[in-house]
Order: sequence, then C-alpha cells, then structure tokens
Amino acid sequence: MPKIDPANVKVGLYLPNGDGMMSPGIHRWKDVLRLAQKTEAAGLDSVWVADHMIFRLHDQPTEGRWECWQMLGAIAAVTERIEIGPLVTCMGFRNPALLAKIAETTDEISDGRLILGLGAGWHEPEFTSYGYPYDRRASRFEEGFQVLQELIRTGESTFHGLYYTTDGAEMRPRGPRNGGMPIMIGTDGPRLLQLTARYADIWNTTWTHSADEAAPRVAALDAACESVQRDPDTIGRSCCVFIDVEGARGVYTQYGTSKPNPRLPEQIAEFITSYADLGVDHLMVWLDPYTEEAIDQLAEGVRYLRG
Repeated sequence: MPKIDPANVKVGLYLPNGDGMMSPGIHRWKDVLRLAQKTEAAGLDSVWVADHMIFRLHDQPTEGRWECWQMLGAIAAVTERIEIGPLVTCMGFRNPALLAKIAETTDEISDGRLILGLGAGWHEPEFTSYGYPYDRRASRFEEGFQVLQELIRTGESTFHGLYYTTDGAEMRPRGPRNGGMPIMIGTDGPRLLQLTARYADIWNTTWTHSADEAAPRVAALDAACESVQRDPDTIGRSCCVFIDVEGARGVYTQYGTSKPNPRLPEQIAEFITSYADLGVDHLMVWLDPYTEEAIDQLAEGVRYLRG
C-alpha cells in the first residue's frame, strides 16, 4: 500500500447537525454556519454533512437531521476555500438523475469544491419510515451509479434498468468542472468495493478510532483494485475518524458511547501520521467537543505536521 507524506493529508470536520445526542450543540443552521466558517478560518481542508433522515438506535429517542443537500448548498455559499461533501449521500433517497443534477448545482455554488460522496445506506428505520425500499440496496446502487456517473462524466444518460430508467437525459447547464467532479464511494462491502475500484476517484471507510482498525479495510481496497487490474496508487483513500481534544466528554454514535481520549497537538499529529502510513490522504473528523476552541486545537495538530 502506498504511504502518504503526513503533511499532505487533508483534514476536515464532520458536522453532525440536527437534534439528539449525536448532534452535540449543532442543532440550528446558525451553529452549522459558525462551525463551517471556523473550520475554514482555522486552515482545515473540508467540511462534511451526513445524509440521514432519522436515527433510531439503542432504544434511544428518535433523532433527526437537517436535509443534507440543502445544508451543503448553504455551506457552499458562505465559504470560499474548503472542500465540501456529503458523508455520504444515500443513493436510495433520491432518483440518481436528480441526484446528479443536485450535485452539479452544488458544485456550481461552491465554484468547484464539491466531493460527491455516495453510498447505499445502512439504517433500515429511515428507509422504511420514509417509504424508501430497503431491499437489494447494492443492486439499486449499481444501477443508480451508472446513471449518475454517465450524467456527471459525459453530460447525458440513456439507461433502462430494473430500478431506474433514463431516456436522453442531459446535464445542462454544466458546472465549473464540466464532468471532472471527484466521485467518492463509501463502502467496506466486497461487492461495492469492486465497483469502487473500477470507477471511483476516492474510497471512503466509516468511523475508526485507530489506524489499526482501518488497516484491514485498506487491504481489502487494495485487493479489489488488484482484482480489476487497477493500480492502487491511483485511487484516493479517505477515512472517518474520532479525535478528542481538551474538554471531551465522550462521543455517542451509532456504535454506542465512547470514553474521552483527549489528545495534545503532537498526539494529533502522530494520529494523522499513522493513517498516512496506510496511504490514507483525507481524514473526516468527528470532534469532541464541537466547539470553536476544539477546532483550533485540531488545527494546531495539523499545523504541527505541516510546519
């Protein structure tokens, strides 16, 4: 697996906006606005928004999220430099031709800063409660991806599948990159890893606490690339990670509650380096706590690497 210079690893902030325990203090648009602009001002590289409707986890009360693409469009309009993206957008929540149009429009608003993160979804309650089919998610993703990729890359699509159909669909007007928008697929499943290895610009894996957790997933991506005769060095590798700093109280996620593990700037730098050694070139951080002071501490750790 290729190693990355730790100074070249991009570091961005995940913004878990909405209500409930998994959205600590980021409940309103003004909170998202403040933290997105702070992330940019602090010198970090990206901000990310999850594409979820609701969470029903561990016998906890239902939690909700603001609609992902509305938030991304707003963030695009109030920032200037940082990359933005969904982490990741669920193919099953929108017609793929419409999703391609939404992404192209958001890329236009951001002047070419969108990373189009895609996934098949995993949380059954939000599918069933909102009326989306939960079955055959990989098959639906594969068809939807073909439609979306054709529209993004070539500007047109005609496709007759089991789940989706297009007839002379066109992408007009074109955004600032005219087909060059990077496509990222978030998956650890063997079937979608094959699709990722064939077509994606970037691969993403979900939340890890250490590089040791991520290592077998990276190895699986490398194997998928080799199986389709793709040079593993030609695909970007991104990973969602937890980083605690001073004031951390413990993170509640779909995996349960973790104990706080605050890191000093030099320890943050060591943490980033451990992922760079795996070839990971972009980290999406779930930060604890979600404060402007914590963002400064994260950014200090990044500057420690970059000099």
